[in-house]
Amino acid sequence: MTRQSDLMIVVPDSKLAAAATELIRDTESDLLFHHSTRVYFWGALIAARTMMRFDPELLYVAAMFHDIGLTARFRDSQLRFEVDGANAARDFLRSQGITEEDIETVWNAIALHTTPGVPEFMRPEIALVQAGAGMDVAGRGYDQFTDAEREAVVSAHPREADFQHRIIDAFYQGMKHRPDSTFGTFNDDILAYKDSHFHRTDLCSVILSSRWCSQPQT
Repeated sequence: MTRQSDLMIVVPDSKLAAAATELIRDTESDLLFHHSTRVYFWGALIAARTMMRFDPELLYVAAMFHDIGLTARFRDSQLRFEVDGANAARDFLRSQGITEEDIETVWNAIALHTTPGVPEFMRPEIALVQAGAGMDVAGRGYDQFTDAEREAVVSAHPREADFQHRIIDAFYQGMKHRPDSTFGTFNDDILAYKDSHFHRTDLCSVILSSRWCSQPQT
């Protein structure tokens, strides 16, 4: 629980939120669980500061599921981890009887949370998940939060010692078996940092070596 002036921000008190919490708590490490919960709080605080209206349940579920694709459950997947997380959230929400419109919002929030320059122009829940994740991992917007806000969130959901390196390793463990899924995203930075043998796919090389280039020019 944390406070924005006279506004109290809490995890939604609902069966849906409780079920999401239980599932993620049982699936993710402490590192990812507390990170995901902090993403919700950062997003909700941003919304309070900017007077942005949002659905707390949808934001909470999206924040909780946004990194589940990094877990051992998806070690055989070749999809982007964000898509695995979005699909897992979709299945969970369908089991809870949530409307397809709301499911699409959560799916997009998770699938696009590592895609810069797009979510901020979409529905609030989508924008807030990316903003919250950016704050927690990279400190984007850090100074826009008060000391009291940061202290309250981290007190409730602590950042583990050496969080920066531990979250990079969590990303790496969740993506090292599917390096091709990082093409076109900044996720390839993780693989390049952790694995000296990782070879980035270069779009210019892809274009210049395509089948079009072997055809006679007119």
